[in-house]
Amino acid sequence: MNKIVKKIKNEFNLNPDLVIKEIKLNIFKSIYVIFLETLSGSDKVNDYVLKPLTNRFNQIHLNKNNLNNFLAGPNQVTINNNDKIEFYLTNGFTIVIYDNLIYGIETKADLTRSIAPNEVQTAINGPKDAFTENYQINIGLIKRRIKSHNLKIENYFIGRLTNTCVGLLYIDNITNQKLITEVKKRLSQIDIDGIVDSSSISFLIENENKSLFPTIKYSERPDDAVIELLRGKIVLVVDTSPFVLIIPAFFIDFLNPISDNYTKSNNINFLKVLRLAIFFIGIITPAFFNALLCYNPESIPMDLLINFTIQREGVPFPLIVETILMLIVCDILKESDLRFPSSFGSSISILGAIILGQASVEAGLVSPIIIIVVAITFIASLTFTDLEIANSMRYFTFIFLFTSAILGLYGLFIAFIYFLIYICSIDSFNIPYFYPIAPFNKTYFKNTVFKTSIKKDYKRSKVLSKNIYKQGEN
Repeated sequence: MNKIVKKIKNEFNLNPDLVIKEIKLNIFKSIYVIFLETLSGSDKVNDYVLKPLTNRFNQIHLNKNNLNNFLAGPNQVTINNNDKIEFYLTNGFTIVIYDNLIYGIETKADLTRSIAPNEVQTAINGPKDAFTENYQINIGLIKRRIKSHNLKIENYFIGRLTNTCVGLLYIDNITNQKLITEVKKRLSQIDIDGIVDSSSISFLIENENKSLFPTIKYSERPDDAVIELLRGKIVLVVDTSPFVLIIPAFFIDFLNPISDNYTKSNNINFLKVLRLAIFFIGIITPAFFNALLCYNPESIPMDLLINFTIQREGVPFPLIVETILMLIVCDILKESDLRFPSSFGSSISILGAIILGQASVEAGLVSPIIIIVVAITFIASLTFTDLEIANSMRYFTFIFLFTSAILGLYGLFIAFIYFLIYICSIDSFNIPYFYPIAPFNKTYFKNTVFKTSIKKDYKRSKVLSKNIYKQGEN
């Protein structure tokens, strides 16, 4: 017993929060109680461990055979491997050592914020609760909605130093076994010092440089995670992170926010088509304008062409340089708006609109029509809250712009073909990324691209699930 205590002291020699209490039973016997006061709640340690062990009546009857009966913790484990002591200590357990017996009693301190409303994926209708940084709370928020033994949870501890708990959640009688096997395989191959957020897991299992588009979806909403679980997808819950990972994710998933599920199908389908159009408007608009004005001016009505020409009179830069300059300025404004506190947001907007917009036109640096074209592109990118989608839009905006500047409308067409080839060549966990459009799948198409009435939505996608029926056909 003394060797174990000395080993713990040596391992945590520079950790002033380590507490080791020796409770004397008699002149020959002692019980050691060890915990980290920064991770353990003092009231829990006192109620679950110290009070029972320091009670004189209990000490008289206490022995090796019944020690565990005097420990009051709701979660108690027997530690047979001394190397596991560090793991339990750093996870908020109190270690009780008596002779060759080692017990761990869960006494975690409440180090997390309470359940708060969602801030990123906001919606007028639907639940308002959001995930927190606490693993157990996040699992509970999902289990509140899925009350079935078929919801399976497999825990992985990833990170040689952090030992971060990652929970793999799926519905056993729905999710495709091939998908489960693939995700398990990728998680088991991770060998890294530490995981501090769910994004690290995402980068490691999706190969972050494989695609410009995100193939894993982040979500802060428990209802969103449950909807995806019921579709046959997998959810990864990472301790210390308020965002869960939804696997797999397809291009169309990022164009359909969770709020669509709480609106009538007839009312929301127009917006679904509009969002798809907005995505391409955000990519193509600067390139299309450059191609028309520089290579195909005959396609523009004469009065409008004359107006554009008058506006550009005195501007010292070519149209392509003018467009790139304003796109970069908009990106700078967007980045500063994201990094600054929210109270500065209005100041940055005024600065961008008045000084960098109006003043640059009056100074003759850019033409008014370019301000409009870039503004349309910028507003279109703001429609999508996922930063990875917005970043991929920026990448293709410049590709379209450069090809149209060189080859006109022909270059624009070539860039569009390249975009389709690129997005169709991506896969998300061995499933085509442009699914359900290419390859076409009627069931998932109705769940995402268009929304059918809930009475007619009685099937799941065969690609994602082994049980395709979610309600009666009639």
